[in-house]
Amino acid sequence: MKFQITEIEFDFDDDEEFTQYHYDKITAHTIGQIWDAVDYDDLVEEITCATGWCIKSLNYRHVLS
Repeated sequence: MKFQITEIEFDFDDDEEFTQYHYDKITAHTIGQIWDAVDYDDLVEEITCATGWCIKSLNYRHVLS
């Protein structure tokens, strides 16, 4: 299935090296992206692996082919 990210909040709490600019850039790059995943759990795993950050919350919509 295809998912388009509409809102996302990453768990940036443990990082002290990045600036707000870096956090905003990662978030902005992820929103609007279309991801292929089997289900919600797989979607979270795909995004986590691609960005290197855990996800606190996530909203998406299904993209019909």
